[in-house]
Amino acid sequence: MNWRYKHTALALCTLAFTATMVARLVISPLIPQIRVAFGVTNATVGLGLSGMWVAYALSQFPSGVLGDRYGERAVILTAVGATAVASLLIALSPSIVAFIAFAVVLGAGAGLHYSVATTFLTRQFDDIGRAIGVHVAGGPIAGLAAPPLAAVVGSRYGWRAGIALGVAAAVPVFALFAWRVRPTEPLRPDQPVRERFALGPLAELLSRPGILYTTALATMGAFTWQATASFLPSFLEFGTGLSTGLSALLFSLYFLVHGATQPVTGSVSDRIGRDATVMATMAAGVVGYGLLVAAAEFGFGVPVTVAGVGFVGLAMSWGAPLQSRFMDLLSDAERGAGFGLVRTAYMVVGASGSVVVGAVSDAAGWPVAFGLLAGVMGVGLVTLLANRVLRLGY
Repeated sequence: MNWRYKHTALALCTLAFTATMVARLVISPLIPQIRVAFGVTNATVGLGLSGMWVAYALSQFPSGVLGDRYGERAVILTAVGATAVASLLIALSPSIVAFIAFAVVLGAGAGLHYSVATTFLTRQFDDIGRAIGVHVAGGPIAGLAAPPLAAVVGSRYGWRAGIALGVAAAVPVFALFAWRVRPTEPLRPDQPVRERFALGPLAELLSRPGILYTTALATMGAFTWQATASFLPSFLEFGTGLSTGLSALLFSLYFLVHGATQPVTGSVSDRIGRDATVMATMAAGVVGYGLLVAAAEFGFGVPVTVAGVGFVGLAMSWGAPLQSRFMDLLSDAERGAGFGLVRTAYMVVGASGSVVVGAVSDAAGWPVAFGLLAGVMGVGLVTLLANRVLRLGY
């Protein structure tokens, strides 16, 4: 493969996504320390994480509008810079209220990146499934390195130092992106931003049957992803009795599988179709979460737990084919703000995964909480099968 500017753009967009994800994922393995430091419950910390993800979701549509108005490069740089600042504020939080507030700021800033970068990349590549798959893999790359590093740094220097890893990741990526990515021309530089928020066109786009169906599937995937990213380390440690170190290692395994399979599922969806690929990921989710619940409930041991983590990693690669499905349904003119709009729609609801699973774990235990995630994946699989068998055409 001849290296071209589009490959540089893809690599740096992926790194930028990695940096914004590191800042969010270092929080999860530090939850036990944060709970003790502030004297709060899983549900309270889960509320803060849900607030972060809701803010992240709400940023998706405005980011697309801002990208069309000011150019993608400026918005991506803003996202990475805001990530660094917010991570620093979280690390300095004097109370749980400040922690939650700054987590929301982090979500809002980091959320400016993804929709804009994805739209930018779809203009660079013909095989959009593969390009989106590589870009999405930036998140799992962060998940591979950030949780164990945060756990080590947190155990030695405290949770605040672990949170500060988000600053260390974002600052150099900001500099590299500013240096190597060319300025991008805005698509709608003269259109007032307020016109893009008119309710009629937004409601029309979201109500299209194909968009509505795909949004429902993505909502199920986002709910499950949010809960897994927030509480998988805690589930492994307190639900199955594994050590903190092994739980962090398996969390990294989850992201390793997740990252390795994202480009694969995106590429496969280019070849065999989006829905068939998403069906495979949802089926893997039913198996994976089922194995984790069995390991926690019946003490099946480490091998079953490891297998469950692997299947869950594959399951969460639903993003590449489903996001490509959105792009297939949107015109070139709609992709910037339109993709941001549907991202906001499914992620706002999906962000509740953190607080719901945190509350269920407090009330009924970890097996029930993660059994809920197996059920959500099952509903997604049945929905896909019904569309195919009944030929509904969504």
